[in-house]
Amino acid sequence: MTFTPRGRLINPRLGIYFGIFASGFISLVLILLMFEQMGASRGLLSGLMLGGALSAFLIISVAGISREPIDFFAAGRRVPAVYCGLGLAVSTMGATGMACLTGAFFLIGFDAIWIMSGGFAGYVVMAILLAPFLRKFGAFTVPTYLGRRFDSRNVRIVSAALFSVPTLLILAAEIGIGAKAVDWLLPQGPAVATAIMVLAVICGLVFGGMRALTWSGVATGVAALLALVVPVAIIAVLLGYLPLPQLSHGPMIRGIGRSEAIAGMPIGLQPPLGLLLPFDGFQPVFKRIAEPFGAIGPVAYSLATLSVMMGIAAAPWILPRIATTPGVYEARKALGWACFFFGSIMLTLITIAVFMRDYLMQAAGSSIAAPPEWLRDLVTQRFVQISTRGNQIGVGEIAFDRDSILLALPTAAGLPEVFASLAAVGILAAAFAAASAAALTLAAMLSEDIVNGLNWQPPAAPLRLIVVRVMIVVVVSFGGLIAVMANGDALKLMLWALALTASAGFPVLVASIWWKRVNQYGAFAGIVTGFAVAILMILASESRLIELSSALAAIVAVPAGVAALVSVSLLTLPPTRHSLELVRDVRVPGGEILYDREMRILRQKERRRT
Repeated sequence: MTFTPRGRLINPRLGIYFGIFASGFISLVLILLMFEQMGASRGLLSGLMLGGALSAFLIISVAGISREPIDFFAAGRRVPAVYCGLGLAVSTMGATGMACLTGAFFLIGFDAIWIMSGGFAGYVVMAILLAPFLRKFGAFTVPTYLGRRFDSRNVRIVSAALFSVPTLLILAAEIGIGAKAVDWLLPQGPAVATAIMVLAVICGLVFGGMRALTWSGVATGVAALLALVVPVAIIAVLLGYLPLPQLSHGPMIRGIGRSEAIAGMPIGLQPPLGLLLPFDGFQPVFKRIAEPFGAIGPVAYSLATLSVMMGIAAAPWILPRIATTPGVYEARKALGWACFFFGSIMLTLITIAVFMRDYLMQAAGSSIAAPPEWLRDLVTQRFVQISTRGNQIGVGEIAFDRDSILLALPTAAGLPEVFASLAAVGILAAAFAAASAAALTLAAMLSEDIVNGLNWQPPAAPLRLIVVRVMIVVVVSFGGLIAVMANGDALKLMLWALALTASAGFPVLVASIWWKRVNQYGAFAGIVTGFAVAILMILASESRLIELSSALAAIVAVPAGVAALVSVSLLTLPPTRHSLELVRDVRVPGGEILYDREMRILRQKERRRT
């Protein structure tokens, strides 16, 4: 294995720069806390928080301007493992993970933990089966890798077209959730909030591409972590727990369980393949927090975990970020850091849900004439609806907005309003990072693999950057339009995207590295079959034609894709010698980056022709 000297590649002052950013962000929060104590209005505090955070993100993005394709598409391949891991974790979770999953944990309890298990498993599978080898190849997009691996322009173009669908779903979901956070901070209506979100993503990407995304992504990751960890630690101390409640709130769960039993909350049991997801909007808690299989059946739990695992491992908006690391060794370390940050975020989200469930159980049984003050405040903020005809408020009569639990906890705990604004900025930061990653991936696939996909050698650098920048403006604007017009459930969009990615991408990516007999015809058949079956399963499920959740579409589509890939590969001609040599070189971690070598050979052939 060969290593590249780190001193020539990585800026040793990066830690200082982001330490300054974290200090500035904390200082902004402290200043706003002082303003609140001096009587400043909520609108002023929220506006300053929004303006300060967005200004910092955009300044970092614009400072990362790129003039070369290697910087625009791969950040110069100089990103340290810890920063790449943080960007991977935040891009994977996004605002959909922070807002929607917190609500899911609150409403259905630990039955939602299959998403966390699938995320961890996805990183492990990516680190073992895919990431080191795709980093050795060094392509800027997954379709570019598949096209070169199978020496097929058809595979490249079709895979780019099909992978664009789940990437667009992620983009629309993140813009929609980010717009909700903007609308809460600056209540000017959904259209204005979406426009602000779209403009922020465009300005954050169009100048620097992956370089800007990487460094602004680290800043947004720091902001999101602070927005999650700081309020939770303060609440834990107020409740008498350690400042690390992620590891110490076990006794609270037992207390919640006793309160749920006293309140007569039923214990449900789903059929083996049953899966109930909390929908977008207001709904009451309908199961006990720690009772298993009340919202998902035991078989569905395992299958849903596998679906998320395959979707994350093959996600085209996550895998290309591996190419930003200096080498294969750093790529593996980056995924280790991604597991750490992902786990920290998920444990914090679970803690938030547990704290909020505890406040709910304390409010249950209170008089309708004198409910707790925090509950009245949440009703005023339209986070909660109460529907009761008796004198007391029951647990089932308090309906919560699923995506607002993260914003509601500071109010329930009696913290200053600045902490609710901090939570909203955390959601905005995660949405900015995840939407930027999806938008850059989608623009790169459209420009590199569809517009320029008929020619193996890319055009000149200036034209190449112009095309991808135009595509960034187009795809982000289109994603914002979908978010406004469709107004779909962000959690469902994310799960559909992972199901489509697992069905179309996971089998062919694994086979391209670990099975030499697979050829371009088998790859084409596997991608198209997996994607088509997944689409049909999602449509049939949403139309109530089948009794299977659309989140489980991959459990049928992946075996269909594998069957098509294997059978077509065995019934057609074996792969070419060039493809076999490419597989052999990909499996060797050291040496020259294969994509750079392929481009150099193409340029040499072009010179000889002229």
